[in-house]
Amino acid sequence: MKCEIEFLPVGTGSKAGDAIVVRYGDVAGYSLMLIDGGHVETGDNIVAHLKKNFGPFPVLEHVVLTHSDGDHASGLRTVLSEIPVRNLWMHIPWFHAEDTRLLFFNKGIAAEALAKAIKAEYPVISELYDLAVAGGTKIFAPFQGEAIGPFRVCSPAREAYNYLMPQFEKTPEPDQTTIEAASMWLGKESLARKLIEAAKAALQGWVKETWDGELLKDGGITSASNESSVILYGSFENDERVLFTGDTGVNGLRWAAIYAESVGLPLQQFTFIQIPHHGSRRNVGPTILNRLLGETKPQFTPPRFHAFVSAPQDDARHPRRIVLNAFARRGGSVMATQGQGIVHWGGFPARPGYNVGETLPFYTDVEEYA
Repeated sequence: MKCEIEFLPVGTGSKAGDAIVVRYGDVAGYSLMLIDGGHVETGDNIVAHLKKNFGPFPVLEHVVLTHSDGDHASGLRTVLSEIPVRNLWMHIPWFHAEDTRLLFFNKGIAAEALAKAIKAEYPVISELYDLAVAGGTKIFAPFQGEAIGPFRVCSPAREAYNYLMPQFEKTPEPDQTTIEAASMWLGKESLARKLIEAAKAALQGWVKETWDGELLKDGGITSASNESSVILYGSFENDERVLFTGDTGVNGLRWAAIYAESVGLPLQQFTFIQIPHHGSRRNVGPTILNRLLGETKPQFTPPRFHAFVSAPQDDARHPRRIVLNAFARRGGSVMATQGQGIVHWGGFPARPGYNVGETLPFYTDVEEYA
């Protein structure tokens, strides 16, 4: 079985997002899968792309929403409205009200009331659910161990998701003490926190980095919503191994690595990997990258795998050069969308009209890490 992976361009300026079309099988018979749907306007682009490249009546075997953020979910409404989808995989936060009620600060709220309050904050997810039901699409929860076509879900586990969901920006106030007791407290996401991080990033300058002098650090923290991202592992012919990461952070990657090793899925042998969260430095660190990809290789060693990142056009700070360098020094041939689609053919013949993607260089000037 072959696996073709196409990252569609999503977003401009600082408006990032993901939309990934996957074709698996062979030329004579294949299935289509979509991972995330980007922004509202991305949905029309996805539909047009599918019809242009796969005939006027394409069918999506699987659609996977990695997490509930709008830059991944919004465009899927158009897709579900205009393209037949057999299986929709997404987390539905309010379905977990009964299991998570005691992880919220208000212990007196009934599960039904909690579910109603959570659902009201996720109108896009609610609309996707309704569209799927109306269209006869089967809906599944993508938790650790599930098989989605040729892919295995490596993270999150259901229990981990239940601890993360109360920490989402849009859910009610969590019980920090209880979540901390389970060693699962990351912090409640908020607009103020986002603004502070953006302000700090705007003040940071540029520094020099060498191949042997990595400046990326461990200890990066991303949001609980990002850490709930679905991580997919796929194995294909000719020892092709693929890892999709969504917007996950160090915790999600670590959970995925632990699970993969426990079920005999080898690490450090990937031929394709998605760089998480549009190349944010808060989502990866040297230790987890060494575990997933292997140690740093000598400079000018031929690349061992492809590393794609979805990043908006005209954003000077994403993807972070310090992150791109980290993947390159571990053997990655790194490419970014930044206004154009990029394709890993994975054994399928190249389609007419596609140019060879440009591999990004190793950067000697990188963002200051503070």
